[in-house]
Amino acid sequence: MRHRNKTIILDREKGPRTALLRNLATNIVLREKVKTTRAKAKAVRTLVEQAITIGKEGTLTARRRLASMLFTEQATKKVIEVLAKRFKDRVGGYTRITALGQRLGDAADMVQIEFVQ
Repeated sequence: MRHRNKTIILDREKGPRTALLRNLATNIVLREKVKTTRAKAKAVRTLVEQAITIGKEGTLTARRRLASMLFTEQATKKVIEVLAKRFKDRVGGYTRITALGQRLGDAADMVQIEFVQ
């Protein structure tokens, strides 16, 4: 039974799922807006918001934790130097999910996830 289990599985095994979410989080940090499905956006939202909260600390430990969460060094650097300063007065809710309609091929709900200004 899956009572009170909140992990979003996305029909993938653990390794491919974590790789997908880390890659999506890295792209959101670098490009600041990404078009994806609603399920993936909801799953990656927590990862991106945790990354920005960790980046606000600005310590060496925070940098190492971000390096383990994100794939590239540029993404880690951007979180600490750019995004942490942009959201320093904000407590949470750094991302916004906007509905775009359905994908033509399989009618999946498409959304755009981006940072709040």
